[in-house]
Amino acid sequence: MEAMIREMHALVARHADTPPHARLPLRVSQSATPTPPTYALYEPMLCFVLQGAKRVILGERILDYRAGQFLVASVDLPVIGEVVEASAAQPYRVVAMALDPAAIAALLIDLPSAGAEEAHPGISIAAMTPDLIDPLLRMTRLLDAPGDVAVMAPMLEREILYRVLQGPQGPILRQIARSDSRLSRVQRAIDWIRGHYAEPLRIEHLATLAGMSASAFHRRFKTVTAMSPLAFQKQIRLREARRRLIAAPAEAARIAYAVGYESPSQFSREYARLFGLPPIRDAARLRGGGALADA
Repeated sequence: MEAMIREMHALVARHADTPPHARLPLRVSQSATPTPPTYALYEPMLCFVLQGAKRVILGERILDYRAGQFLVASVDLPVIGEVVEASAAQPYRVVAMALDPAAIAALLIDLPSAGAEEAHPGISIAAMTPDLIDPLLRMTRLLDAPGDVAVMAPMLEREILYRVLQGPQGPILRQIARSDSRLSRVQRAIDWIRGHYAEPLRIEHLATLAGMSASAFHRRFKTVTAMSPLAFQKQIRLREARRRLIAAPAEAARIAYAVGYESPSQFSREYARLFGLPPIRDAARLRGGGALADA
């Protein structure tokens, strides 16, 4: 297992700064220093840490994961992430693989059905095993063999997914693949919020989209995202406002209305609460290469 990890280290070091192959569902990166908190939108993925450690904050949840562990993100989630353990001698190194619901669904056809569906948070962490590291290494080797990607990548993706499905994170992957699962129904609501963040949010409408009662939907949404639907919408609004402010820092009031706020003063208060500075000052910091950034 250690030899496989060492080989992946070399592959990540060699390819961390090169553009990813379009048909390879794998991304590698490294950092020689700890990083400041970065605001990001995690899409469904597996994230395998080879060295160092990272912290992810989702709502009120704080998760640390480090070498020998992997993170599963099951739905689109606004998070704050920071590398907390890295150095020039031992850089933080990670291999990430996007999760394709269709690929998981195709694999489930050949597997026995699972038991009753349970509630799971949108992000969780598990330990890597030799059975999982082996196909991950072979997938990572394709970075050196782009001509093999078209044939080998789908087979290795299937094997990696199979190994995860056989472990403690298997129930989460099953829910990602099933269009009728509670997780997939929460994802429908998330998709609506992301596409209509500037519109008033009505729990009854989102519950109907998810096919649940309002109370069940609110409970399930908070289990998955660690925040209420309204708090989730606020995060999406403020992150979009921040993105726009970098390009037009003098138009804070107009941007506030554009992302759905009725009061620029309320927008400024909530923006400062999330990002640490009022809109115009934060935009100036970002334009000058300040500490907090969006991914």
